[in-house]
Amino acid sequence: MKAIEIFKDLWETAKSIIPILTVLLFFQIVVLKKPLTNIKGLVIGLILSIIGLNLFLKGIYLSIIPLGDTVGESLVNVDNKYFIILIAFFIGYASTLVEPALRALTLEVEEISIGVIRSKILLQTVALGFGIGMAIGMFKILNGIPTSKIVMPILLVIAVLLYFTPKEFTGIAFDAATSTTGPVNVPLNMAIAIGLTRIVGSSNALVDGFGIVGIMSLMPIVAVLTLGILVR
Repeated sequence: MKAIEIFKDLWETAKSIIPILTVLLFFQIVVLKKPLTNIKGLVIGLILSIIGLNLFLKGIYLSIIPLGDTVGESLVNVDNKYFIILIAFFIGYASTLVEPALRALTLEVEEISIGVIRSKILLQTVALGFGIGMAIGMFKILNGIPTSKIVMPILLVIAVLLYFTPKEFTGIAFDAATSTTGPVNVPLNMAIAIGLTRIVGSSNALVDGFGIVGIMSLMPIVAVLTLGILVR
């Protein structure tokens, strides 16, 4: 029975990979008319991807999400709201540093800029921005502030910064923001936010608990645009 359940789980994971693989193969063979040069490698890679993604998702649901949920529920035991916000900042900052997509982006930026924009500086800047976003998100939950009243001022700040920031940093800022919403940050920080929302007695957890990831991903844009102005 366990073997059947394992194969069912793997098939569910495969169903999320097969569509994009089919599209790529269609364009490669039918549209571009290019033969597959390494079929063996493709098959092995597909199998490893399915197994790896399945194990990763299992790990997320067994460890990170429950742990984040517990941390969020436990934060309310801290009497000082500002200390909760400080803790949230460090969690957001630390979790961003290990995002694989962000690390890949910063290395690519350093290479293309011929070392002008250092990967370590960009990584730290984005992590600081995300940490600040996490802190703002916790402030929102603790005080019952609507998401729109947080997002609109941030968007206004971004609009102003875009006017002064060198154009080279504009695209980097937005790409850096999207790279923060990866397999570490989203499940961990959302679980913390939802857990905290449940405990603070929110009248509508669906409204107050969600939107946090959006706020967190906006602040790295502000941080990178500010970096662009400072190094101008």
